Amino acid sequence: MSEGEVSADYFIGVKSIKINEKVIPINAKLLSINATQGSGGTKISTVHPYTVLETSIYKAVVKAFVKELNVPRVRSMAPFGACFSSKNIGTAYTGPAVPTIDLVLQSNLLEDLWRKLDGPG
Repeated sequence: MSEGEVSADYFIGVKSIKINEKVIPINAKLLSINATQGSGGTKISTVHPYTVLETSIYKAVVKAFVKELNVPRVRSMAPFGACFSSKNIGTAYTGPAVPTIDLVLQSNLLEDLWRKLDGPG
C-alpha cells in the first residue's frame, strides 16, 4: 500500500493495556491513531492466529503477565516469549485460570474494555 492510499484493514484506538486491572507501562503513542495523518493505531486482524505486538509493548505485556500468573515457565517455543505447562494452571469457568488482559479503548461516552480471556504463549 502506498502513502495516501486507503487501507482495507480495521484499526481501533487503544488507550492502554491492563493485566488484572493494572495498567502496563508502555509508550501509548504506539497504540493510538494519529488523527491528522490517519496513521498508526491498533490493527484488528483475522489473518494472524495469535496477537502480534510491537516489540517493546510485547515485552512489557509478557513481563506483567508472567508476574501476575506466578507459575513456573517452561522452555519457550517460537514465536512465543513465555510458555507454561498446563499442569501448573488451574481452571476457571471461562477456561484456564490466567490473568485477564484488557485493551482499554477510546470512547466518547465511557472507557470501554476489550477483554482477552487468554494470555500470551
